[in-house]
Amino acid sequence: MTAGQLDRIDKNILTALAREGRLSMADLAEKVGLSKTPVQARVRRLERDGYIRGYAALIDHDRMGEGHVAFVQVKLSDTRSAALDAFNKAVLGVPEVEQCHMIASSFDYLLKVRTRDIAAYRRVLGERISALPHVAQTSTFVAMETVKDR
Repeated sequence: MTAGQLDRIDKNILTALAREGRLSMADLAEKVGLSKTPVQARVRRLERDGYIRGYAALIDHDRMGEGHVAFVQVKLSDTRSAALDAFNKAVLGVPEVEQCHMIASSFDYLLKVRTRDIAAYRRVLGERISALPHVAQTSTFVAMETVKDR
């Protein structure tokens, strides 16, 4: 099934679950205007077909001591397939990297890095990110405040 094959109810289910992943089937059914049994079948199908990849808790990172967020532009020295593959594989092993996106820009990747504080970030940058395969240059942008995080 492709996104074009999803009907209005499927899209409403996905929207509702993206906002609140712990909705009961009864509450979800009420929100989308169906009974519980057809909603359960649709949710199972959406999970099976990969539209719903999983469910997660929203964590208060400040309370967990992980409140420092930095965005890092990474420019590689080599962008051939083997180099990209090596970087992609290696970055998966850096737990502080919360997100990694390949970018069509003057740099190659944008990383979202979460640490305890600026000192911890500096260590991660110097010891882990800069040591990733083919990293030639990095530029850091520190988030001062999170306005929206969904």
